Amino acid sequence: MSATWAPDTWRALPIKQQPVYPDAAALAAATKTLQGYPPLVFAGEARRLRQSLAAVSEGKAFLLQGGDCAESFAEFNANNIRDTFRVLLQMAVVLTFAAACPIVKVGRLAGQFAKPRSADAETIDGVTLPAYRGDMINGMEFTPASRAPDPARLVQAYSQSAATLNLLRAFAQGGFADLHRVHGWTLGFVARSAQGARYQELADRLTEALGFMEACGLTAETAPQIRETDFFTSHEALFLPYEQALTRIDSLTGDWYGCSAHMLWVGDRTRQPDGAHVEYLRGILNPVGMKCGPTLAPDDLCRLIAILNPRNEAGRLVLIARMGSDKVDSNLAPLIRAVKREGFRVVWSCDPMHGNTIKSSTGFKTRPFERILQEVRRYFAVHQAEGTFPGGVHFEMTGQDVTECTGGAQAITDELLADRYHTHCDPRMNASQSLEMAFLIAELLKAGRSVAKANVAAAS
Repeated sequence: MSATWAPDTWRALPIKQQPVYPDAAALAAATKTLQGYPPLVFAGEARRLRQSLAAVSEGKAFLLQGGDCAESFAEFNANNIRDTFRVLLQMAVVLTFAAACPIVKVGRLAGQFAKPRSADAETIDGVTLPAYRGDMINGMEFTPASRAPDPARLVQAYSQSAATLNLLRAFAQGGFADLHRVHGWTLGFVARSAQGARYQELADRLTEALGFMEACGLTAETAPQIRETDFFTSHEALFLPYEQALTRIDSLTGDWYGCSAHMLWVGDRTRQPDGAHVEYLRGILNPVGMKCGPTLAPDDLCRLIAILNPRNEAGRLVLIARMGSDKVDSNLAPLIRAVKREGFRVVWSCDPMHGNTIKSSTGFKTRPFERILQEVRRYFAVHQAEGTFPGGVHFEMTGQDVTECTGGAQAITDELLADRYHTHCDPRMNASQSLEMAFLIAELLKAGRSVAKANVAAAS
């Protein structure tokens, strides 16, 4: 690890999960084009997210991070963006009531175009081609032309991210997120579900509370927090030539920021302490995340924290545990104890998706809702046992009415997966399952608040 840092120092280090481009000159031309484009996000926005995450690390707020497994060019449209955004708003409202604290909303949107793969190649009927690595890199269609990495896709990913961000900012600041619209956020197919009815009851309570506040003089005009919300973007910093091309110096502070998203994270496959991805992320001042899988040892975690957050600043680092429902108790507790022992200031979050992927009896990759829920429950239980704050959750979800994860109140079976299985990579919870999960997490947060109050009372 070099002592000095620049946006390109990662190039001198070992790197994993990178495609091989047949035309290096074309790749260089595409990244040069991106270097001349405006940043997608601004340093001030990233600093604001760090401040919000600092509150999460202190137990004063809760992180809700969710969105697509992998965004696609084909499914890009305003309705899909809107539907995912409003499901996240619904989940945030449910969690706010339960936690009685601010919910920091971060989308896996406007940049989640590249995915790590377990193998570099895929073989079908004796034909071997490069693996699909996300629309930023190549196409899903199993043909030589589609699977060849194409630098032009980087520019298309930038353009789609810019358009998505423009729409998200309009939704967050232009009135769509006004709490007076809380009843209108429910999607049609969710409204007909048990979760929809439960949400409408909560919305009625919120409407009553808003009426009381207006009578006291707190309106959308006098309190902007009622009509607007902060919404941030994030993705895995996987393809580093793209990230480097969008790295900028903040004109106010002179510091480097990754301007492709407000928050970037390093995956469980690319978190080598002496590797290129950790080297890149250590030098930018955005909030950064790190996936923590079942193979991560406590000593290695402490070493990585020291690299990524050497000044031990609150709000800088989010540790995203993705253990699998059967490994949480044995694997998460030692990591929490090591972090607590060293006095590291971090945000703990739970990704219950990636460790619970299975192959269904009908051949589809899926994630059973009960396993997802079990991992979340165990994550909260371990934190309660260790006396630490379970600061957030990280989901792959969509506002669409897909059938990709089995179970839940909708009782999606293996046989129903084929009905609306649209993902370009991994299975996502649909809007109804996401809202159901929010209510279940709300119950865990309420129980945690009750325990905390009881402990305070006993101590006094």
